[in-house]
Amino acid sequence: MRLVFAGTPEFAQTALAALHAAGFEIPLVLTQPDRPAGRGMRLAPSPVKQWAQARGLDVAQPRSLRLDGRHPEDARAVQERLQALRPDAMVVAAYGLILPRWVLESPRLGCLNIHASLLPRWRGAAPIHRAIEAGDAETGVTIMQMDEGLDTGDMLLAERVPIRPDDTTATLHDRLAALGARLIVEALELAACGGLHPMKQPEAGVTYAHKIDKAEAAIDWTLPAAVIERRLRAFDPFPGGAARLGDTLLKVWAARPAAGQGRPGEVLRIDACGPVVACGEGALCLTELQKPGGRRLAAREFLAGHTVVPGMVFGTPAA
Repeated sequence: MRLVFAGTPEFAQTALAALHAAGFEIPLVLTQPDRPAGRGMRLAPSPVKQWAQARGLDVAQPRSLRLDGRHPEDARAVQERLQALRPDAMVVAAYGLILPRWVLESPRLGCLNIHASLLPRWRGAAPIHRAIEAGDAETGVTIMQMDEGLDTGDMLLAERVPIRPDDTTATLHDRLAALGARLIVEALELAACGGLHPMKQPEAGVTYAHKIDKAEAAIDWTLPAAVIERRLRAFDPFPGGAARLGDTLLKVWAARPAAGQGRPGEVLRIDACGPVVACGEGALCLTELQKPGGRRLAAREFLAGHTVVPGMVFGTPAA
Protein backbone atom coordinates (compact mmCIF):
# COMPACT_ATOMS: atom_id res chain seq x y z
CA MET A 1 0.00 0.00 0.00
CA ARG A 2 1.34 3.40 -1.00
CA LEU A 3 0.83 6.16 1.58
CA VAL A 4 1.26 9.88 1.86
CA PHE A 5 1.80 10.94 5.46
CA ALA A 6 0.83 14.36 6.87
CA GLY A 7 1.86 15.30 10.39
CA THR A 8 4.07 17.64 12.40
CA PRO A 9 4.78 17.00 16.14
CA GLU A 10 6.11 14.02 18.09
CA PHE A 11 2.65 12.44 18.24
CA ALA A 12 2.71 12.20 14.44
CA GLN A 13 6.35 11.12 14.29
CA THR A 14 5.52 8.07 16.40
CA ALA A 15 2.89 7.02 13.86
CA LEU A 16 5.18 7.66 10.90
CA ALA A 17 7.85 5.46 12.46
CA ALA A 18 5.34 2.64 12.99
CA LEU A 19 4.10 2.80 9.39
CA HIS A 20 7.66 2.80 8.08
CA ALA A 21 8.57 -0.18 10.28
CA ALA A 22 5.47 -2.06 9.09
CA GLY A 23 6.74 -1.85 5.52
CA PHE A 24 4.30 0.62 4.00
CA GLU A 25 5.60 2.57 1.02
CA ILE A 26 5.73 6.29 1.94
CA PRO A 27 6.90 8.27 -1.10
CA LEU A 28 5.88 11.66 0.35
CA VAL A 29 5.67 13.24 3.80
CA LEU A 30 3.87 16.54 4.37
CA THR A 31 4.68 18.62 7.43
CA GLN A 32 4.43 22.21 8.62
CA PRO A 33 7.08 24.75 7.55
CA ASP A 34 10.03 25.21 9.91
CA ARG A 35 9.17 27.47 12.85
CA PRO A 36 11.26 29.70 15.15
CA ALA A 37 12.11 27.86 18.36
CA GLY A 38 14.32 28.14 21.42
CA ARG A 39 15.84 31.21 23.02
CA GLY A 40 17.53 32.18 19.78
CA MET A 41 14.27 31.77 17.85
CA ARG A 42 16.07 30.01 15.03
CA LEU A 43 14.06 28.12 12.44
CA ALA A 44 13.69 24.51 13.54
CA PRO A 45 12.29 21.53 11.58
CA SER A 46 9.34 19.60 12.96
CA PRO A 47 9.91 16.19 14.60
CA VAL A 48 8.26 14.58 11.57
CA LYS A 49 10.62 16.34 9.15
CA GLN A 50 13.69 15.42 11.16
CA TRP A 51 12.68 11.75 11.34
CA ALA A 52 11.66 11.52 7.68
CA GLN A 53 14.77 13.19 6.29
CA ALA A 54 17.04 11.03 8.45
CA ARG A 55 15.58 8.02 6.63
CA GLY A 56 15.65 9.45 3.14
CA LEU A 57 11.91 10.11 2.81
CA ASP A 58 10.82 12.94 0.54
CA VAL A 59 9.41 15.89 2.55
CA ALA A 60 7.23 18.79 1.41
CA GLN A 61 6.28 21.76 3.60
CA PRO A 62 3.43 23.66 1.95
CA ARG A 63 2.23 26.83 3.68
CA SER A 64 -1.30 26.07 2.56
CA LEU A 65 -3.24 23.43 0.65
CA ARG A 66 -5.96 25.79 -0.56
CA LEU A 67 -5.83 26.31 -4.30
CA ASP A 68 -7.63 29.63 -3.80
CA GLY A 69 -5.67 30.67 -0.70
CA ARG A 70 -2.69 32.93 0.01
CA HIS A 71 -0.14 30.42 -1.29
CA PRO A 72 -1.79 28.66 -4.25
CA GLU A 73 1.62 27.76 -5.69
CA ASP A 74 2.28 25.52 -2.65
CA ALA A 75 -1.10 23.81 -3.05
CA ARG A 76 -0.61 23.27 -6.79
CA ALA A 77 2.80 21.69 -6.22
CA VAL A 78 1.31 19.20 -3.76
CA GLN A 79 -1.61 18.55 -6.09
CA GLU A 80 0.78 17.65 -8.90
CA ARG A 81 2.70 15.30 -6.60
CA LEU A 82 -0.46 13.52 -5.47
CA GLN A 83 -1.66 13.13 -9.04
CA ALA A 84 1.65 11.58 -10.01
CA LEU A 85 1.93 9.31 -6.94
CA ARG A 86 -1.70 8.12 -6.91
CA PRO A 87 -1.50 7.05 -3.25
CA ASP A 88 -3.82 4.44 -1.81
CA ALA A 89 -4.35 6.49 1.35
CA MET A 90 -3.18 9.54 3.24
CA VAL A 91 -2.53 9.22 6.97
CA VAL A 92 -3.00 12.45 8.92
CA ALA A 93 -1.84 13.00 12.51
CA ALA A 94 -1.74 16.45 14.14
CA TYR A 95 -0.78 18.02 10.82
CA GLY A 96 -2.02 21.55 11.48
CA LEU A 97 -3.29 22.49 8.02
CA ILE A 98 -6.89 22.26 6.83
CA LEU A 99 -7.32 19.64 4.12
CA PRO A 100 -9.66 20.89 1.36
CA ARG A 101 -11.92 18.52 -0.52
CA TRP A 102 -9.48 17.98 -3.37
CA VAL A 103 -6.95 16.55 -0.90
CA LEU A 104 -9.53 14.38 0.87
CA GLU A 105 -10.60 12.87 -2.45
CA SER A 106 -7.11 12.35 -3.92
CA PRO A 107 -6.17 8.99 -2.35
CA ARG A 108 -8.09 5.87 -3.37
CA LEU A 109 -9.07 5.16 0.25
CA GLY A 110 -9.29 8.78 1.30
CA CYS A 111 -7.59 10.34 4.33
CA LEU A 112 -7.37 8.52 7.66
CA ASN A 113 -6.86 10.62 10.76
CA ILE A 114 -5.36 9.55 14.11
CA HIS A 115 -7.30 11.50 16.73
CA ALA A 116 -6.37 11.40 20.42
CA SER A 117 -9.83 11.09 21.93
CA LEU A 118 -12.91 8.90 21.92
CA LEU A 119 -14.96 10.75 19.36
CA PRO A 120 -17.27 12.58 19.38
CA ARG A 121 -15.86 13.75 22.74
CA TRP A 122 -13.07 16.30 22.39
CA ARG A 123 -13.11 17.14 18.72
CA GLY A 124 -10.56 19.83 17.97
CA ALA A 125 -7.00 20.90 18.65
CA ALA A 126 -6.23 19.91 22.25
CA PRO A 127 -8.05 16.68 23.15
CA ILE A 128 -5.41 15.36 25.56
CA HIS A 129 -5.22 18.59 27.57
CA ARG A 130 -8.97 19.02 27.78
CA ALA A 131 -9.65 15.44 28.83
CA ILE A 132 -7.32 15.82 31.83
CA GLU A 133 -8.61 19.30 32.65
CA ALA A 134 -12.21 18.05 32.67
CA GLY A 135 -11.41 15.17 34.99
CA ASP A 136 -12.34 12.44 32.49
CA ALA A 137 -11.77 8.93 33.77
CA GLU A 138 -10.71 7.67 30.35
CA THR A 139 -9.84 8.73 26.86
CA GLY A 140 -8.38 6.91 23.86
CA VAL A 141 -7.60 7.05 20.17
CA THR A 142 -10.02 7.05 17.25
CA ILE A 143 -9.00 6.28 13.68
CA MET A 144 -11.36 8.38 11.59
CA GLN A 145 -12.23 8.69 7.91
CA MET A 146 -11.75 12.40 7.32
CA ASP A 147 -14.41 14.63 5.83
CA GLU A 148 -14.64 18.42 5.50
CA GLY A 149 -15.93 18.91 9.05
CA LEU A 150 -13.90 19.36 12.23
CA ASP A 151 -13.26 15.76 13.33
CA THR A 152 -16.76 14.75 12.20
CA GLY A 153 -15.89 11.82 9.93
CA ASP A 154 -16.87 8.17 10.30
CA MET A 155 -15.06 6.16 12.97
CA LEU A 156 -13.02 3.18 11.76
CA LEU A 157 -11.27 1.93 14.92
CA ALA A 158 -11.14 3.09 18.52
CA GLU A 159 -9.51 1.94 21.74
CA ARG A 160 -9.92 3.22 25.30
CA VAL A 161 -7.19 4.21 27.76
CA PRO A 162 -7.69 5.06 31.46
CA ILE A 163 -6.47 8.46 32.63
CA ARG A 164 -4.35 7.94 35.73
CA PRO A 165 -4.68 10.26 38.74
CA ASP A 166 -1.12 11.53 38.20
CA ASP A 167 -1.23 11.80 34.40
CA THR A 168 0.01 14.99 32.80
CA THR A 169 -0.48 15.87 29.17
CA ALA A 170 3.12 14.74 28.61
CA THR A 171 2.64 11.24 30.07
CA LEU A 172 -0.78 10.66 28.53
CA HIS A 173 0.46 11.98 25.17
CA ASP A 174 3.15 9.31 25.01
CA ARG A 175 0.72 6.47 25.72
CA LEU A 176 -1.79 7.75 23.19
CA ALA A 177 0.91 8.29 20.56
CA ALA A 178 1.99 4.66 20.90
CA LEU A 179 -1.63 3.50 20.75
CA GLY A 180 -2.38 5.64 17.71
CA ALA A 181 0.67 4.24 15.91
CA ARG A 182 -0.49 0.69 16.55
CA LEU A 183 -4.10 1.39 15.54
CA ILE A 184 -3.25 3.11 12.24
CA VAL A 185 -1.15 0.13 11.16
CA GLU A 186 -4.02 -2.18 12.09
CA ALA A 187 -6.54 0.01 10.26
CA LEU A 188 -4.53 0.06 7.03
CA GLU A 189 -3.99 -3.67 7.14
CA LEU A 190 -7.75 -4.12 7.52
CA ALA A 191 -8.41 -1.62 4.73
CA ALA A 192 -6.19 -3.60 2.39
CA CYS A 193 -8.51 -6.59 2.69
CA GLY A 194 -11.80 -4.70 2.97
CA GLY A 195 -12.09 -5.35 6.68
CA LEU A 196 -12.88 -1.81 7.87
CA HIS A 197 -16.48 -1.00 8.79
CA PRO A 198 -17.08 2.76 9.09
CA MET A 199 -19.49 3.88 11.80
CA LYS A 200 -21.15 7.28 12.08
CA GLN A 201 -20.30 9.33 15.14
CA PRO A 202 -23.10 9.66 17.69
CA GLU A 203 -24.90 12.98 17.69
CA ALA A 204 -24.91 13.03 21.49
CA GLY A 205 -21.82 13.72 23.58
CA VAL A 206 -20.03 16.15 21.27
CA THR A 207 -17.47 18.40 22.99
CA TYR A 208 -14.77 20.65 21.56
CA ALA A 209 -11.15 20.75 22.70
CA HIS A 210 -10.25 24.35 21.99
CA LYS A 211 -6.60 25.22 21.41
CA ILE A 212 -4.62 25.96 24.58
CA ASP A 213 -4.07 29.68 25.13
CA LYS A 214 -1.00 30.82 27.05
CA ALA A 215 -3.27 33.08 29.12
CA GLU A 216 -4.88 29.98 30.61
CA ALA A 217 -1.71 29.43 32.64
CA ALA A 218 -2.78 32.07 35.19
CA ILE A 219 -3.92 30.25 38.34
CA ASP A 220 -7.23 31.42 39.76
CA TRP A 221 -6.90 30.57 43.44
CA THR A 222 -10.64 31.04 44.00
CA LEU A 223 -11.28 27.81 42.09
CA PRO A 224 -11.56 24.51 43.98
CA ALA A 225 -8.23 22.78 44.67
CA ALA A 226 -9.25 19.77 42.57
CA VAL A 227 -9.87 21.97 39.52
CA ILE A 228 -6.55 23.78 39.85
CA GLU A 229 -4.67 20.48 40.30
CA ARG A 230 -6.21 19.05 37.13
CA ARG A 231 -5.36 22.20 35.19
CA LEU A 232 -1.73 22.00 36.30
CA ARG A 233 -1.51 18.43 35.02
CA ALA A 234 -3.32 19.36 31.80
CA PHE A 235 -0.95 22.29 31.18
CA ASP A 236 2.26 20.29 31.66
CA PRO A 237 4.41 20.73 29.56
CA PHE A 238 2.61 23.82 28.15
CA PRO A 239 1.85 26.45 29.31
CA GLY A 240 2.25 25.41 32.97
CA GLY A 241 0.65 27.31 35.84
CA ALA A 242 1.49 30.96 36.52
CA ALA A 243 1.26 32.64 39.92
CA ARG A 244 2.54 35.86 41.45
CA LEU A 245 4.27 35.93 44.83
CA GLY A 246 5.06 39.50 45.75
CA ASP A 247 6.83 40.99 42.75
CA THR A 248 7.91 37.63 41.36
CA LEU A 249 6.08 35.72 38.65
CA LEU A 250 6.47 31.98 39.28
CA LYS A 251 5.63 28.84 37.37
CA VAL A 252 3.76 26.18 39.32
CA TRP A 253 4.16 22.80 37.64
CA ALA A 254 2.68 20.32 40.09
CA ALA A 255 0.59 20.17 43.24
CA ARG A 256 -1.28 17.66 45.36
CA PRO A 257 -4.42 17.99 47.50
CA ALA A 258 -3.80 19.01 51.11
CA ALA A 259 -5.90 19.68 54.18
CA GLY A 260 -6.66 23.27 55.12
CA GLN A 261 -8.76 26.29 54.35
CA GLY A 262 -8.21 30.02 54.25
CA ARG A 263 -8.15 33.04 51.99
CA PRO A 264 -7.59 31.89 48.38
CA GLY A 265 -3.88 32.08 47.61
CA GLU A 266 -2.78 32.28 51.24
CA VAL A 267 0.17 30.15 52.34
CA LEU A 268 -1.22 28.17 55.28
CA ARG A 269 1.95 26.29 56.25
CA ILE A 270 5.08 24.67 54.85
CA ASP A 271 4.79 20.88 54.68
CA ALA A 272 7.43 18.34 53.68
CA CYS A 273 5.95 18.35 50.16
CA GLY A 274 6.07 22.17 49.84
CA PRO A 275 4.00 25.26 50.63
CA VAL A 276 0.31 24.56 51.32
CA VAL A 277 -1.86 27.18 49.64
CA ALA A 278 -5.57 27.76 50.28
CA CYS A 279 -7.95 27.59 47.33
CA GLY A 280 -11.62 28.43 46.88
CA GLU A 281 -12.36 24.95 48.21
CA GLY A 282 -9.64 23.01 50.00
CA ALA A 283 -5.91 23.54 49.61
CA LEU A 284 -2.97 22.41 47.51
CA CYS A 285 0.61 21.57 48.40
CA LEU A 286 2.76 23.02 45.62
CA THR A 287 5.36 20.37 44.84
CA GLU A 288 7.22 21.75 41.81
CA LEU A 289 7.99 25.39 41.08
CA GLN A 290 10.15 27.52 38.81
CA LYS A 291 11.36 31.11 39.00
CA PRO A 292 11.89 33.28 35.88
CA GLY A 293 15.02 32.17 34.04
CA GLY A 294 15.43 29.16 36.33
CA ARG A 295 14.62 25.50 35.99
CA ARG A 296 11.85 23.36 37.35
CA LEU A 297 12.61 22.45 40.96
CA ALA A 298 11.07 20.18 43.55
CA ALA A 299 9.54 22.36 46.26
CA ARG A 300 12.23 21.44 48.80
CA GLU A 301 14.97 22.68 46.44
CA PHE A 302 12.99 25.77 45.53
CA LEU A 303 12.40 26.72 49.19
CA ALA A 304 16.12 26.42 49.92
CA GLY A 305 16.71 29.51 47.82
CA HIS A 306 13.41 31.39 48.09
CA THR A 307 11.54 32.69 51.10
CA VAL A 308 7.99 31.42 51.33
CA VAL A 309 6.38 31.61 54.79
CA PRO A 310 2.85 31.23 56.18
CA GLY A 311 0.75 34.31 55.66
CA MET A 312 2.21 35.19 52.28
CA VAL A 313 -0.34 35.25 49.47
CA PHE A 314 -0.03 33.85 45.95
CA GLY A 315 -1.81 36.07 43.45
CA THR A 316 -3.22 35.59 39.98
CA PRO A 317 -1.11 37.25 37.25
CA ALA A 318 -2.83 39.98 35.29
CA ALA A 319 -4.02 38.97 31.84
